[in-house]
Amino acid sequence: MLFCRYFACKGSDHMRKIQIDLLSSGLVLEACLDLPPLPGPFPGVVLCHPHPLYGGNMDNNVILAVSRALNSNGIASLRFNFRGVGRSQGSFANGIGEQEDAQAALLLLTNREEIDPARIGIMGYSFGGMVALAVGGRSDIVKAIAAVSPVIPLDPDVFRKCTKPKLFVIGAEDNIIPPSMVLRKTTDMVEPKAVEVIPGADHFWWGYEEKVGDIMAGFFAEILV
Repeated sequence: MLFCRYFACKGSDHMRKIQIDLLSSGLVLEACLDLPPLPGPFPGVVLCHPHPLYGGNMDNNVILAVSRALNSNGIASLRFNFRGVGRSQGSFANGIGEQEDAQAALLLLTNREEIDPARIGIMGYSFGGMVALAVGGRSDIVKAIAAVSPVIPLDPDVFRKCTKPKLFVIGAEDNIIPPSMVLRKTTDMVEPKAVEVIPGADHFWWGYEEKVGDIMAGFFAEILV
């Protein structure tokens, strides 16, 4: 079982800096809970950032854009740094330990008084998309899953058994995770699912942040709000 605790730190009225203790491994992760400027409790979405070994962190341009768009739609978001990133303790764990990190983030989110635990989603970008799909597909907490330019997980159960709503958003000019690969991998995935290809966008989404944020927020708002 995963255990975590949280500590409120200094921040704006609608942003809480959080520490997540992974008591099973003794690690502490840094995170940020972004809340809408409205009365709660809110639906909430955990956001998983890109690859830790290639500069990915919770302040990534796509993750921040999605967080802002979710907040504008009345949805809280929990951004966090995977182990070994920023002030999070530990080191890269080949996507396995990072799934434990995401599970702990989900547990923290559902236990916050500002959050409605019956309305929880998970989203990830690139490497974080792989983590979100793997964790969201197995979690009883998660009601909806979304991924931007995701590395597709190898676990076939994600494709055969996950009947939760799933959204994939990919850039037409992505040469790191080619759209053809995502489309091929998701062809046999169980419904409900949706794949959106955005013309002009590449893997890094510079200049398309607002677009992808709005798509993500619309998806989660339809299901969770």
